[in-house]
Amino acid sequence: MGRVFEGELVSLRFGTDGVRGDTRTLLSVEAVAALGRAGADVLGADGFAVGRDTRASSPMLAAAIHGGTAAAGGHSVDLGVVPTPAVARWCHDNDVAGAVVSASHNPAHDNGVKFFAAGGMKLSEDAQQEIQQRFDQFFKAGDTAVAGTGIDRHSEAVEQHMAAAVESLAGRNLKGLSVVADLANGAATTVAERVLTELGAEVAVIHDSPDGHNINDGCGSTDLASLQAAVVSLHADAGLGFDGDADRVLAVDAAGELVDGDQIIAICALDRRDRQMLTDNAVVVTEMTNLGFRLAMDAAGIEVVETRVGDRYVLEALNARGLSLGGEQSGHVILRDLATTGDGLLTAVQLLDVVVRRNESLADLAGQAMTRLPQVLSNVAAPKLISDQQAQSLDRRCAPLIDAAMARLAPKGRILIRPSGTEPLVRVMVEAETTAEAQMEADALADAVTLLLARH
Repeated sequence: MGRVFEGELVSLRFGTDGVRGDTRTLLSVEAVAALGRAGADVLGADGFAVGRDTRASSPMLAAAIHGGTAAAGGHSVDLGVVPTPAVARWCHDNDVAGAVVSASHNPAHDNGVKFFAAGGMKLSEDAQQEIQQRFDQFFKAGDTAVAGTGIDRHSEAVEQHMAAAVESLAGRNLKGLSVVADLANGAATTVAERVLTELGAEVAVIHDSPDGHNINDGCGSTDLASLQAAVVSLHADAGLGFDGDADRVLAVDAAGELVDGDQIIAICALDRRDRQMLTDNAVVVTEMTNLGFRLAMDAAGIEVVETRVGDRYVLEALNARGLSLGGEQSGHVILRDLATTGDGLLTAVQLLDVVVRRNESLADLAGQAMTRLPQVLSNVAAPKLISDQQAQSLDRRCAPLIDAAMARLAPKGRILIRPSGTEPLVRVMVEAETTAEAQMEADALADAVTLLLARH
């Protein structure tokens, strides 16, 4: 058993995408066992599915989830190392709840737990709060023991996940494309090369040798430099950069230029509109989405629905109106008619399908879809993950700063200051007519936020 760390009960809290923490200082086995028990209690412990990424700590923490499920009186299914969306698909197909042990794009020393309700959906606010309350009760009482359990082991989740990506093209293929895939030494190593090859693409892979400690380390969607260089040196048509748990992807064109989540969504939205596959002619994005996206969708007659940052808020909006496409600039794209959550592999396959069907380069498609306005994003370190109450206080204190900066950027400009829901950071985003203007305002605001955090 791992050691229970002082202050853990106070600090271990849900963010926008489950619970995350540093395994060296916060995320102990006992805590994860209690969290697993709470999750199984609330969501249903019968057939509870557990998957994990490639971090060294993931097998131990997955075992704790299994033990917590048994303590809740249920039995669990071990899916092994799989992408997060593969767990969601398993939960959907088998109508069971589940969890993924992963910290997504975070460094290897972090880990976390994401839950899915029966049917493969991200949790509602109410369900998340109930799990948090149960966890607090168990932990406060010291009720963190795990029970022995017989675990069913299934490898079919990977095969089902890959089959769904292939079948999404309805018999079409990716022949003629050369692609470089950066697998981030993460969960994409189990699926991406096999699927892209099966669909007929010529595939080269990089960062495909996980050792437990190199996930997201100078690679993947958070660091595209090596992918951009590989695409150019190999004269490939496109590059794909996955994150650690493969629920998101960013792309690179043949010249090594980034094609971000906004551009991917714009390309898919226009293509789906032209094929009468864009439900209600609307798309869901977050407040971080580039203003250029909004302008392009308006010109194309596509309604833009905006949510808070976080894929679960995008999903809630999609489900509320029965819409089919939404996502985030980070590359977390939800193709709701094909999946219940963001899926990096499915997104990559759908994007490359547009390239093949339209016989146009990725660069041309991105350029036609939208023009990005200069956007600068600065991250300000915080002492710890910021609570909702602290975030509201920060909003009030930042309002005069934002008003003053907006007056300087008029008539065009946009500013957003928001705490991260997954990391101890405050994100400062500025859009302006020029990069220089955006950078100047972002630097000034980041300095001001640093001072505000130091005072509280």
